[in-house]
Amino acid sequence: MSRAAIRYAKAILHKANESNTEAVVFGDMQSVYKTIEGSSELQSMLQNPVIKAHDKKEALLKIFSGQSEATHSLIKILVANKRLALLSNVAESYINIYNETLGIKAATVVTAVALSSELESKVMAKVKELTGSEKVTLKSEIDPAIIGGFILRVGDIQYNASIANQLGNLKREFSKSI
Repeated sequence: MSRAAIRYAKAILHKANESNTEAVVFGDMQSVYKTIEGSSELQSMLQNPVIKAHDKKEALLKIFSGQSEATHSLIKILVANKRLALLSNVAESYINIYNETLGIKAATVVTAVALSSELESKVMAKVKELTGSEKVTLKSEIDPAIIGGFILRVGDIQYNASIANQLGNLKREFSKSI
């Protein structure tokens, strides 16, 4: 995460705190992040230097027309400062900072296939045990390259129980003994 994105996120959180709308803006930022991350066309448009900043701003204000005035202000400020490409990172930073202020721990689990509800509850229990916090959000990602098992990240802690990792360890052990 860039320092600039974190600064913008802190600024919008401060503005939202002043107007007591931090939860509303949190919902906005979740929507903004999911929308941008879910659309390669939108990502390309934001990164494209050929498209005029004014056109990008108008497109984003239409896409996010249902969002709060704070979110619209953020888009306008990012356009004015030629930092519109940071919008997704600012939204992600806001989500992380907001969760941090509420004591909510964010965890990411990477699996080869979609998590079953049973496995998800086991992972949640493990995250609660690791963090000592009852307030946990779980983000699930799918990466077939890990073959099986899972990789769990909580803050700067990573627990790798993937089959790909175990095969890599086995290969290193064989290489050492030959």
